[in-house]
Amino acid sequence: MPGAGTDKTKRWIERPAPIVVLVEPQLGENIGAAARAMANFGLSRLRLVKPVQGWPNEKARAVAAGADRVLDGAALYDTLADAIGDCNFVLAATARNHDQAKPVIGAAAAAAEMAPRVAARENVAVVFGRERNGLENHEVARADRIITLPVNPAFASLNLAQAVVIVAYEWFKQAGGELPFASPQKSPPAAKQQLDAFFSDLERELDKVEFFRPEEKRGTMGVNLRNIFQRMQPSQQDMRTLHGVITAIAQGRKGPARGGVLDGAGAQKLRDLLAEHGAGRAPSERTPLRGLPRLLRRNPTDAERALWQALVNDRRFAGRGYKRQVPIGPHIADFVSFPLKCVIDLVPATENEAPARAEKRAWLEAHEYRVVEVKAADVEADVARVLNELAVSAL
Repeated sequence: MPGAGTDKTKRWIERPAPIVVLVEPQLGENIGAAARAMANFGLSRLRLVKPVQGWPNEKARAVAAGADRVLDGAALYDTLADAIGDCNFVLAATARNHDQAKPVIGAAAAAAEMAPRVAARENVAVVFGRERNGLENHEVARADRIITLPVNPAFASLNLAQAVVIVAYEWFKQAGGELPFASPQKSPPAAKQQLDAFFSDLERELDKVEFFRPEEKRGTMGVNLRNIFQRMQPSQQDMRTLHGVITAIAQGRKGPARGGVLDGAGAQKLRDLLAEHGAGRAPSERTPLRGLPRLLRRNPTDAERALWQALVNDRRFAGRGYKRQVPIGPHIADFVSFPLKCVIDLVPATENEAPARAEKRAWLEAHEYRVVEVKAADVEADVARVLNELAVSAL
């Protein structure tokens, strides 16, 4: 299974590339980190001049994080002259001014100079010095170019592997390296017709809340709104999502106790109407009102919404299995916990269904349900106190 960017199932990039020469590296860990940086950007030819801790080095292999191919191919030399003896073009990486009359270039310019030479099958080497004091003057003298980087002059020293990774990165870009992946385009761009339909819906809903005020600025406001979305260059899926957002805001969410088409007063009128015509009984599966519990769940009264939110957010009631507007036999319970066999019956401020409520309570108690009545006015006045009372009587 590929790790964080390392995938041994993919082909290793093999193309002509510069040689990396490390002169007297002091720590095996830095050799390993440099090898890892080389592997990141398609470099594999590593030459070591008298590593201080000897070679091979297990610490280097541990830090290389899988770049074994680079370490396995590393060549060992006694002198820099030997390491670059077969090279046609050499660049010395240094942060210090050695006051030598030769071109000083950055990493990107170095990559541009190396590319045609490597393509012509010349041996090109980039030389990096010791961690503590870099390259000596006589070592820089062997180079054709000096590479240095734009860094903070008060703190110009880079870690060895950091210097290698910057040069390797610029080389890889110059050699045609591309981003390994791109953002997938799963939905085609939205057509203007789809945008127009969205704006029509948006403006219609904004008209309902008198957004376009004052009226003389309506045209400018509409243009500004349209330009906001035009700049996004939305996809077809973006527009479908935005349509859904506008609809949800305009009509309310349909999830249980999270809003609905009706406001609190309308939801209470719905219950009064159902109580008048249906005596508060649950419809049978043969009636056209078999979706009544779902309708009631989607359109809670203010007291139902407040009590339900308090119940689900109170740890004392967590895991007790409470549900809203659920049929129990021929009746619909406001709140019920089947594991506890407990029903919480919410009594509205204006009681229009006392006989039906008494019938429902008698039926529930006959079937061994505990019924706890809670006044809607009490919920609206102090829901925390109601919860404390329920914790005693309903748990």
